[in-house]
Amino acid sequence: MDFRRMAIEIESPEEVGYQTIRYNLSESSVRDLPFRELNIDLSDVLLCYTEHRGSTLLRSLILENSKDFELDDVLVTTGAAMALFIVATTLLEKNDHIVVIRPNYATNLETPRAIGCEMSIVDLDFDRQFDLDVEQIRQAIRPNTKLISLTNPHNPTGKLFPLDVIKSIIALAETQGCYVLVDETYRDLNFQTPLLPYVASLSDRVISVGSLSKSFGAPGIRIGWLICKNQSLMYRFFAAKEQMILGNAVVDETIAAHLLAQKATFLPPIHAHIRENFAALKTWMSSQSLLEWVEPQAGVVCFPRLKTGLELDFPAFQKTLYSEYQTMVGYGHWFEQADRFFRIGFGYPGKEDLVAGLEYLAISLDRHSTVQRG
Repeated sequence: MDFRRMAIEIESPEEVGYQTIRYNLSESSVRDLPFRELNIDLSDVLLCYTEHRGSTLLRSLILENSKDFELDDVLVTTGAAMALFIVATTLLEKNDHIVVIRPNYATNLETPRAIGCEMSIVDLDFDRQFDLDVEQIRQAIRPNTKLISLTNPHNPTGKLFPLDVIKSIIALAETQGCYVLVDETYRDLNFQTPLLPYVASLSDRVISVGSLSKSFGAPGIRIGWLICKNQSLMYRFFAAKEQMILGNAVVDETIAAHLLAQKATFLPPIHAHIRENFAALKTWMSSQSLLEWVEPQAGVVCFPRLKTGLELDFPAFQKTLYSEYQTMVGYGHWFEQADRFFRIGFGYPGKEDLVAGLEYLAISLDRHSTVQRG
């Protein structure tokens, strides 16, 4: 496999240095949770090997209120990143084909490329409200297609795809005999609508992926999972995990179980914070003369763009935003899009920092955007 570093990781806040960023609008998660707020005592935790699939307690909590699954339908992984890697490397070989909805989380593009398999990309269109086009996906499927990859709620647009559209994609996969990977890491951040069932509940051809990183502000414990009702496929995923790490860190799993057991305590204030920030973001966007957006429906990110007819001196803009104003957003090229697009994360900063960062973004855009000639 030919691994290459991804722009979204090379330019990430943790690589650039959190201490250099005051107004961080680039994060795709809620604020990181301090350990002291867990109110958890780890003094009796035995530093042993964990159950290789993930502890029974943790898997049962992941499936809480999900009646369509058995415990062995869940595999706990080291973050959603490992889950996505396991899925790609288990299902895809060089002579296989994958359909990827783009924009997408970079791993879902780069790992298939590292494998060397064929790839068809179906791009979401801003001018069509980032709606999924099932017919485009159907036309992209080939006889050797093994996987259709998407995120829902969508990263980086915040789009929540309708259930009937998801079911239509699943029907295509069932006809083709391939699988659908649905990265659902924002599932618990449906702050405007009721929590939806895992998409994997709809078919044994679907693999759902989730984690605690985005919704709970706990990326440091590196706990994610994949869910699938196809036990033959889950056996292969399980074998892949065992060859990589055997089991997860027992401390990480203990903290993860504590967070999920206290979901009713942790999530409501997170959702309240998101709603407050989202209202501030909507107010700011309504005043913009340079940017336009498709309003996000779930998650903590949106993907506005510079209005048609304007062009941006991106290097100068990026330098001004970061060097003068200590502000960062997610750039279009992180998602293989033009740098007239920006991912704005509105769940990570406090409200005051969000408002200040947005104003510095507006100032920087105003300084470095011009009307297109001709």
